[in-house]
Amino acid sequence: MNPFSRDHQSHTREPAATQASSTLNPSGKAPQDSHTGGKSTGGKVGTVPTAANTGLGIEKPKAFDAQGAIGKQFTEQGAIGSVGEAVGGPLSSDGMIGKQFTTEGTIGGAIQNAMGGTKKTSG
Repeated sequence: MNPFSRDHQSHTREPAATQASSTLNPSGKAPQDSHTGGKSTGGKVGTVPTAANTGLGIEKPKAFDAQGAIGKQFTEQGAIGSVGEAVGGPLSSDGMIGKQFTTEGTIGGAIQNAMGGTKKTSG
């Protein structure tokens, strides 16, 4: 008789202790649900500051805002606006031409209203 034949295989169940241990990983710990994250963060993304999430959720000025990367160049202290101040006369910020480029002027105000303001970074 062949002990490996189908006729001699026993159809008994494994003991309960063996079944429970089959859900443990090789280190003897229960596997962690990969969708919830580690226990130290409670599964919430961004609770630990890293280079990848630095600045998330912070409101920043848009590029054309008076404090933005482009808009600040047109202020009295910016690279473009300071030239008008240096020349003076109608090009200064209170001159006939220069005042049109301030946030209260027709050109600067229209740009500030249309493309200025703040944006919230996703997070």
